[in-house]
Amino acid sequence: MEARTSARHWRRYFSVILIFSAALNTASAVTHYSIPEEMEEGSVVANLAADLGLDVKTLSRRKMRLDIISNKKYLDVNKETGELYIVEKMDREYLCPAKTSCFLKMEAIIENPQRIFYIEIEIMDINDNAPHFRRDTINLDISEATQGGERFSVNNAVDPDVGSNSVKTYLLSENEHFTIEIQTGRDGSKFADLILKRVLDREEQAVHNLILTAVDGGVPARSGTASIIVRVLDTNDNAPKFDKDNYKIDIMENSPIGSLVVKLNATDLDEGTNSEILYSYSLYTSEKTQQTFHLNPNNGEITVKEMINYEDFRIYDMEVIATDKGSNSLTGQCKLTILVTDMNDNHPEISIKSFQSPVKEDIPVDSVIAVVSVSDKDSGENGIVDIRIADTLPFALRESSDNYYELVVSEPLDREKVPEYDITFTLTDRGSPPLSDNETMTLELLDVNDNVPQFPQSFYTIPVMENNAPGALLSSLTAFDPDLHENQYLVYFIIEKEIVNTSMSMLFSINPENGNLYALKTFDYEIEKEFLFHIETRDSGVPPLNSNVTVHIIIVDQNDNPPVIVSPWRAHGSVVEEKIPRSTDKGSLVSKVIAIDTDSVQNSRITYQFLQVTDATIFSLDQYNGEIRTMRMFSYRDPRHQRLVVIAKDNGDPALSATVTIKLSTVETAVKAYSDMTEVPLEYDIFSDLNLYLVIGLGSVSFLLLITILVTCVLKCQKPKPSKAAPPSRNSVISERNSTIADSTLVSNDAYWYSLFLAETRKGKLVVRQPVPKAGSRYIVSSLPRSTGLTETSDSAASTLQVRMT
Repeated sequence: MEARTSARHWRRYFSVILIFSAALNTASAVTHYSIPEEMEEGSVVANLAADLGLDVKTLSRRKMRLDIISNKKYLDVNKETGELYIVEKMDREYLCPAKTSCFLKMEAIIENPQRIFYIEIEIMDINDNAPHFRRDTINLDISEATQGGERFSVNNAVDPDVGSNSVKTYLLSENEHFTIEIQTGRDGSKFADLILKRVLDREEQAVHNLILTAVDGGVPARSGTASIIVRVLDTNDNAPKFDKDNYKIDIMENSPIGSLVVKLNATDLDEGTNSEILYSYSLYTSEKTQQTFHLNPNNGEITVKEMINYEDFRIYDMEVIATDKGSNSLTGQCKLTILVTDMNDNHPEISIKSFQSPVKEDIPVDSVIAVVSVSDKDSGENGIVDIRIADTLPFALRESSDNYYELVVSEPLDREKVPEYDITFTLTDRGSPPLSDNETMTLELLDVNDNVPQFPQSFYTIPVMENNAPGALLSSLTAFDPDLHENQYLVYFIIEKEIVNTSMSMLFSINPENGNLYALKTFDYEIEKEFLFHIETRDSGVPPLNSNVTVHIIIVDQNDNPPVIVSPWRAHGSVVEEKIPRSTDKGSLVSKVIAIDTDSVQNSRITYQFLQVTDATIFSLDQYNGEIRTMRMFSYRDPRHQRLVVIAKDNGDPALSATVTIKLSTVETAVKAYSDMTEVPLEYDIFSDLNLYLVIGLGSVSFLLLITILVTCVLKCQKPKPSKAAPPSRNSVISERNSTIADSTLVSNDAYWYSLFLAETRKGKLVVRQPVPKAGSRYIVSSLPRSTGLTETSDSAASTLQVRMT
């Protein structure tokens, strides 16, 4: 708001100046303009062409230019409009320092014909500078004896602006002692005198901090400040004064020479030499007192100069004077009364008559360990001695006769908590003040085997990765026995326990000296999953003490078994051949890949994906259940033979995998594919309007089907029965895929078989039926032929894959 008001003010002022300059121009050859300083770059001063009577259209042709007398170019002419405008901001204080008026003279030159016009620009001052002092801090030293009304000169403030924008007045911060008087110099400058209006007292306030403010007359007004620091100089107007006027002091007889009796302290509120104090005895102090006690003249300490005897003097009186070092010295005094007190100067003594050390830690309570006696050469109350030991010790003192005491055991001792005791006898007489003495003796304890070895844990769970190397260190089971020597030496061994006719010592070994536990064999997670046994440690004390700890060995599974593809079955390294109708609908189930992994948890989770595929737009593979389905119907451009390579990968790290190659051949047939995972018999489309080729094709398929069934029956009849003694094969798979699924068995310890579900292919299907398994159960997967009652037009008999839990 203030900026807009100032702008309007300058525009009105500028208009008046232009009118005046135009009138003046008629009588003078110099064109005069007045502008305020600090105008923005690009601001128009006036239309120079119009004021000079020039045609704007000819300015460019006549090459109009400005030549400034000074070295810098602040203005220029727009040759298109003839306007005189600002090229660079002008600072009046820079162009015309210390001048009340400021003019910028230049020449405007045109050619054809050549003419020169003289232009004069008056730079008007604006209030763009604040007053400032030459020094930010003004220091004054004024004596506290200075009378009121005294004047002190201070530095005046300067303001680069002129006229009403220069310094107009001064202000002083509020205070009780000073004021200012504003003076005007011959050049119109303002300055201020500092006047003392109230007498200063250094002891009341030693330094006065004032703020002097200079204010100019601009709108808005600007100001600057300076700090005035007035230090008050001291005069000797205060006498020394003691803390107390009278002192009463007690002192013991036989106090050592040089010992401090009292330290007198007198203070003087003045400073410098006016506050420095000397101490001395007055004439009222006796010669005997001055001989017995020494007074330090610089610090007021009174010390013992000679031995003090209570029987010679009981009371000493003295008077001490404090004098300052001012030009007109001032003094202060105090009185002292020293009372001598009779001293209890004999210490009590102790004598140890008997002491038994070391002792066993199981020493009975109330047993006597030591006998002592006490004495004091003083008499009366000063000769009575009290004896005590620390309350925290498991011992007690028992008085046996006059000044004789027995040290007995008051609580059971434990060497493992405290191996030795420092027993301090403290003697104190009943004098005033009491004197005391002490004597310390050390009692050592001998160890007995009273601590059972302890393991840090009562139960250890140790994970062991399967396929470990025999002799591998599994863990270090270290017990601790706080006893000493042979009572501390521990021996470790495994408590025997048989598991399936195998003792623990055949599976694990422990170092009897340090408790390191080792594995003696390589473990297989698929065979053994955990072991539970006990380890005992025993010390070498008499009698020996022992403890045991339970150890739980958990075998951790490794991904050491690759997936095994059980469907579709194929001989080792062979290709599975499948035939599907060329008229198969979109979304039809073509085949299903089933793989198993005998590892556990994450290592046994299998995903499926295409490794190779002839045409990726025809078939899709479900990554979780292995189902291969058509994504669209076959076209006449699609090849008759499709080659699919499926990889089954487990979730281990690193992952293991198995692959199967399926060769699909499309045939012209009217047989519909089975819908997903149903046991509905194959249905055939109704024959209608078939040509000769279709009849021949159906006859050929029926003939081939009959031959296949006969060959399968012959193979099954010739297959030898498996030996009962032989264990089930771990990698048994389903036999020939192009005929009915032969009898086969697959054994797995993994719960993955619980998730094995219906597996269906074009020629048959595998159905898994089993109860919910229990943890650790073994599963036997077998395929058994079954009759489905399908017609002879079926490609093959179906079969069922069953899972038995053992």
